[in-house]
Amino acid sequence: MSAGTDGRRPRRAAATVAAVDLGAASGRVMLGEVDGDGVRLTELHRFDNGGVRAGGTLYWDALRLYAQTLTGLRAALARRADLASIGIDSWAVDYGLLDGTGALLANPVHYRDRRTDGVAEQVVARLGTERLYRATGVQQLPFNTLFQLVAAAGSPAMAVADQLLMIPDLIAYWLTGQAGTEVTNASTTQLLEVRTRRWATDVITDAGLPQRIFGPLRQPGDAAGELTGEVRAELGTDRAVPVTAVGSHDTASAVVAVPATDESFAYISCGTWSLVGLELAAPVLSAASRAANFSNEAGVDGTVRYLRNVMGLWLLQECLRHWRAQGRPVELATVLADAARVRPLAAVVDPDDPVFLPPGDMPGRLARRCAAGGQPVPDSPASVVRCVLDSLALAHRAAVREAAQLAGRTVTVIHLVGGGARNELLCQLTADACGLPVVAGPVEATALGNVLVQARALGVVDGGLSELRGLLRRRCRLRSYRPDLTSAPAWAAAAARVQPPRLG
Repeated sequence: MSAGTDGRRPRRAAATVAAVDLGAASGRVMLGEVDGDGVRLTELHRFDNGGVRAGGTLYWDALRLYAQTLTGLRAALARRADLASIGIDSWAVDYGLLDGTGALLANPVHYRDRRTDGVAEQVVARLGTERLYRATGVQQLPFNTLFQLVAAAGSPAMAVADQLLMIPDLIAYWLTGQAGTEVTNASTTQLLEVRTRRWATDVITDAGLPQRIFGPLRQPGDAAGELTGEVRAELGTDRAVPVTAVGSHDTASAVVAVPATDESFAYISCGTWSLVGLELAAPVLSAASRAANFSNEAGVDGTVRYLRNVMGLWLLQECLRHWRAQGRPVELATVLADAARVRPLAAVVDPDDPVFLPPGDMPGRLARRCAAGGQPVPDSPASVVRCVLDSLALAHRAAVREAAQLAGRTVTVIHLVGGGARNELLCQLTADACGLPVVAGPVEATALGNVLVQARALGVVDGGLSELRGLLRRRCRLRSYRPDLTSAPAWAAAAARVQPPRLG
């Protein structure tokens, strides 16, 4: 596709693009059709994702992710031969290392692997929490890319690595042969300067990491290359379809698709994780913000995603996986209906307790935490699920309130987007806990944000985030939940029983 005289692609009245959205539990390839009337999404291919344990290490199967991406893109091109662009997003912090020939040196290691145990404490002791936060503005989490790389220092792969690519950039590289790192995902590494959005070279050097592996940065909307001849042959097309950088951290794309009408909103991007926060124009780097463990991550159009990671629906997903592995036929819809009838707030936990991070017997861990706190022990799937959802609602409450206080922002509504928007009980509990209305949807916020950034790069829509969100609202199905304000004392009492979020 030729560029216009100003260096941009020619304007279009409408365009059809593909959004490759890789989540930690599942991936999907969506067809997005955008015109002046709004955005239409069609799911073409969905597949499971998850860790693969081999030799004592938990990996991602990157080649399978790429193969599934090709399957979805093949379906997209079969449906629309005039596909105008492809955009890729994924979860944060994980990466692949390439050698000088561009070959992947090893399977990317899963952020839930135990190799980073104790590493954060070592790095922080050397570099200091204040310095790290002042430079990068990132929440202290044990699996941040910084700590993963330090854990891998001295390995054969690190010794010969020539390039680090985050997961969506790795997939884009295999499609185009062009390497680059998109800035919203780079900002989650704890290796990007929060103010300049450039690699934090002093942090990289003092952490003992090689500068050579950190390549050029891309902004959302930048061209990321075109499909190579080999890939075109694999997909059965003769068109060099462009790949466009989007908000490649899935939360960055999801926040683009928050259907807000003004700035007085908080968002919860709710799936395996709950990313709870505000959209700001500048980072909040105070000591209080650092102590509360909030992240200042790069958003689309220079915005800051001021947020805290909450463990999210991972707890529920692991409970279901555990029960099914035991041969117990627990269906999500049934157990949610049963949980709605369980006595509220009987037992609550801190979902960010590190004990809940690895895969395993989640119901057993929840029971032990409740018993240790002198609370009733959940003894049925319904009571376990109610414990999980009440606890998540309390964590949402704490994060929204602290974010608003630390940023000096008044919040009048919470937008809950992503897969969690389907969970009516969680949405209502979040409204009740926070004492604020919750607007749920869109469910496929990440894919929609991915599509909107591509559409703007193609010239289908002009303007900033408000214009993109206005286009989205024309076809967006939303559901509102009003808070039960009479339950406020019960939520306050339950919050007092839960320990505050832990650092690191």
